[in-house]
Formats: sequence, structure tokens, C-alpha cells
Amino acid sequence: MSRSFNHYTDQIIDLMARYRDRVDFLTIRLEASEGTDILLRGGKVETLSEGISLGGQVRACHKGGWGFASFNQLEDLIERLEGAIHAAHLVGDDETLLAAIDPVQVRSPLAMSGTSPRAISLTQKKALCTHYDEILQSVDARIATTSVRYNDVTQRLLLVTSEGTQIEQSWSDMELRLAATARNGDTVQTGRETNGSRQAFEDLKNLDAQVRSAAERAVAALELPPVKGNSYDVVIDPVLSGLFVHEAFGHLSEADMAYENPDLLEVMTLGRRFGPPELQIFDGAALEGHRGSYDYDDEGCPATTTQLIEDGVLVGRLHSRETAGKLDEQPTGNARCLSYHYPPLVRMTNTWIGRGHTPVADLFSGIETGVYAKNWLGGMTNGEMFTFTAGEAWMIRNGELAEPVRDVTLSGNVFRTLADIEGIGDDFYWDESGGCGKGGQSGLPVGCGGPSLRIRNVVVGGEA
Repeated sequence: MSRSFNHYTDQIIDLMARYRDRVDFLTIRLEASEGTDILLRGGKVETLSEGISLGGQVRACHKGGWGFASFNQLEDLIERLEGAIHAAHLVGDDETLLAAIDPVQVRSPLAMSGTSPRAISLTQKKALCTHYDEILQSVDARIATTSVRYNDVTQRLLLVTSEGTQIEQSWSDMELRLAATARNGDTVQTGRETNGSRQAFEDLKNLDAQVRSAAERAVAALELPPVKGNSYDVVIDPVLSGLFVHEAFGHLSEADMAYENPDLLEVMTLGRRFGPPELQIFDGAALEGHRGSYDYDDEGCPATTTQLIEDGVLVGRLHSRETAGKLDEQPTGNARCLSYHYPPLVRMTNTWIGRGHTPVADLFSGIETGVYAKNWLGGMTNGEMFTFTAGEAWMIRNGELAEPVRDVTLSGNVFRTLADIEGIGDDFYWDESGGCGKGGQSGLPVGCGGPSLRIRNVVVGGEA
């Protein structure tokens, strides 16, 4: 992979010199990748594959209009380059506004704390998946279906721009998703666990207790009473806090959504208060070792850490160079693409709520009747509205945890929910299980985290 990749570096630099004066901005991005995909359902192999690819993309901007082309035959590069430039000329009729960045020439090698997935055979990866599936199935006879999904990808990238940037960087990402569904008559419950890493294959090993817990939760939930739907004061654990800040708030902070939507831009006015003075929200790829971490984004902008909410007040948003230019703000290094098949979009990286000062036990104090929700099964957002399903839940009675319940969904308006945060715990947890979707690009690795939160008047769906 390295030999064929390096063979084209000088050619791309020469092509950039020949074509860069025909447009306002031009990038060529080469990508060499290797990956594994394994899926077991009920112990049976549905997918077992390894693949390699070498391809690239061209982006050209002329008078504000963009042309894009991707290719997987490097011999087609000149044709695709001319096509992207022609497309940019066809649609460009305004002004190209890109926030300025300093051009760099850097090489960022693959950095891992442990074993790369490329050093692990397909047989070993499949054996690990089979082992976890056997654990899921062994927990109880009421386990009706199981699934184990493993995938990894190692990418090596070359980005050359018309401004003089030349960046080589590499990363390796791994993800393991497990689920067990238990059935008792018409009652069906599912337990899930997801783990991911950019650090070491070892991070996905020795998870027997966690895997068994997923199946045990599914079986135990068969006997639990459903929660009675109502509005409750709710305490959520750090995993749900991370999911909430990513799904419900993070996407609204992506500036391409704002500048294309005047109503949302008005709502997301910098300086507006959204939460209590203790609330701090951040996003950034500059943190090392997380699934959303990197050195440079797919436009050559250096990774940063961006504070989105400071002391409860909106102070920032996430940008590509174009959105930063159009809104006259600073670029944040958040232009990302899943692979060479797609143009970069404004995407989150690692998104988190800052640790608070309230001891976690005190978050429950004074709640006469409420709900404690932990972990997640799924969720969806629609603009500023969200619905999440908890993986586990208990009633809170007189400030204490009481009986466990099932079928707990949390719904609401993100802005109202932020304003209703009453307490921010002194704990914190990074969840590396995220794969984000946007604009047809699903599964982009991200990290999210946060502390436990106490929120008043949350709509909890369940039994009427």
C-alpha cells in the first residue's frame, strides 16, 4: 500500500501546479485503506471479508461554486480533475469565501498505543466474534437472537491543496457492536454493547463480563414493569449525557446547518443563554487517543478544541473553511469525509459536556418521584427535537433508587432541556462507541462524553 501510494505523490504535486490557477481553490486527496468486516447472527457467519482500496477525490471551487469528483483508478485522475474544475465553473456565480489558514507540509504517522488491527489475522478476529456470540447465547434459553459485528479500517491519506498544503496522515479505527434479544411470549427486550478504539486491538478483547451483561439485561427486562409515561425529574448517566450532547445539541452546532437555515441561525445566536452557569460544552479533534481525534481535517485545517457553550452561553460553532468564511468566524478543523467517495462536510469530532461539581449521589436528593436512566439502546433527532431509549432504568423515590423499569424513552426539545439542567455531576466518562451519520456518510468515528446530569420535567414515554 505504501509503495503504490508514494508512487503518485510527485505526480499529484505536479498536477496541482498545472491546474491551480484555473479555480479559486483546489484540493486533491488520495486515500489508501485496508479493512475488515465480520457479522455473526445467531452464531452463523453472514459477512466475513477483508478489503483494500486505493482511490481519491478532487474538489474545485470557482466563484463560490464547487465541483467534486472521486476515482478509484488513478489513471483517471486528470480526467476527474478537469471534470471537477468544469463543474465548478458551471455553477459558480458568486464569490469564493474561505477562511484563511496557513499552508503546511507535514507528515503524521500512524500512532497507536497497542496492536494495530492489520497485525491481527482474519481468523483471530472471527474467533473473537464467535467467542462473544457464544457468551451471548449461553446466558439464558430465552435469548432468541444474537448479533456480533466487528469492523476495522486503516487509512493513509495524502492531501495537496492549491495553497501549498501537503499533508500525509494515517489512522486506524476499530468497532465492535453486540446485541442479544430475549423473548418471553409477546414481550421482547434487547441488550446492547458497543466498543470502539483508535488505540489498540487489545481494547476489544477481554470484554466477557460486558458482553454477558448485555444478554443478562435483556433477560432481566422481560420481567420488569414498564415505566408509566409522564413528565419526571430525571437523572441520566454519563453515557446518555454523551449521546445527548452529540445527537441533540452537537448537530445543531455544525455551521453548515445554520448558514443554510436563517431560522436556525437566529436561534443559534452567539451570546444567547442556553443552560445554567455551570454548563460547559466542547468539541475538538485535538484531544489525543479518541475516535474523533486527528491532526488535520480533510481541508488541511489543524485540529482544534472549540468551546460551544461557556457558562451556559453559546460562544462557538463548528466550521469548515467555507462556513467560517461566510459567517466571518474562525475555522475549527471540522471538515470531515468518511472516505474518498464523499466530499467533506462539517462534522463533530469528540463532543463532551464538562465535568461538574455536584457529587453524583446528591443529584438524586429531593426527587420525590423520578427516573434514573442509564446507557442507551437507540435514539433519533429531528431538528431541535430528540427521543432516546435508555438501556437500563430505575424509578427514583424519595431521593433513592427504587424498582427497575423498562421501555424508558426520553423525549424533548434540546433547548428547553438544556435550560432545565438542574445539576451536573462530578463524574465523567468517555464513550468510544459512536459512529455518526450525516449527508449519506454514516459510521464516521466520533467520541462523546460527559458527567451525570439531573434534568427537570423530562417527558418519559412508557405505559400510559
